[in-house]
Amino acid sequence: MAENSSRALWVMRILSALFLVVAGGIHLYLALNGVGGILGVMFILNGIAGIVLAVAVVALRGRLLQVATVLGLLFLIASLGALLLALTVGLFGITETWDFTLVPQTVVIESIGIVVLAVTAFLVLRAPRPVTSRT
Repeated sequence: MAENSSRALWVMRILSALFLVVAGGIHLYLALNGVGGILGVMFILNGIAGIVLAVAVVALRGRLLQVATVLGLLFLIASLGALLLALTVGLFGITETWDFTLVPQTVVIESIGIVVLAVTAFLVLRAPRPVTSRT
């Protein structure tokens, strides 16, 4: 049973990393293909953050994995929230439209990514901690 839950956790960690990389990659693609100014800078930072968090979700263990997973979840929530604000009321004077490059795809990817990261965070946070002895 423990082996199955361990495998499930690894699958979820890998899926989480994939969604973080794809979300970050979309922002890097947009920044390198025409989105300039302060929005372009924010997209580059978003892309770097997505990649760093993806590596952390796969590479870290223990308490750091818990932190990375929760940060990855919060990152996708914030990224999707910013896009939805830009699509509705505007964000920092920036308004977006549904027909702009990769907007619908980004909404879908980040929405699914939030669900995947939420499940992963739940699994990581409830995983039993190894017992350490003090000598």
